[in-house]
Amino acid sequence: MTQLRRFPLDAGGSVVVEVDGKPGVTPAANAGKVVQEARVTFDRALQEVRDAASVALAQFQSMAHRPDEVEIKFGVQLTADANAVIARTGVQGQFEVTVRWQRSPDPTG
Repeated sequence: MTQLRRFPLDAGGSVVVEVDGKPGVTPAANAGKVVQEARVTFDRALQEVRDAASVALAQFQSMAHRPDEVEIKFGVQLTADANAVIARTGVQGQFEVTVRWQRSPDPTG
């Protein structure tokens, strides 16, 4: 069952996110979509996912023939425990990575 969770923002304000709740018994208050306060800020919840994206990007940027463009896509899921995780698609967790190289113009042509 989904729940509403309010995440404070480090810079002030907050954002309300619908999150996947824990399986099992759901308190009656949750049936009406009562907003619960998250234990961490939204910024902190996303920090580990951001760090994972940074490491993935660094791996492609350190290639001997560095691509001109790197695009990394992945879903982020927020949980009732106020954690952010890389969301699975289908049966497995997934990153979608696109790397592009552009040919340099031929100076002799």
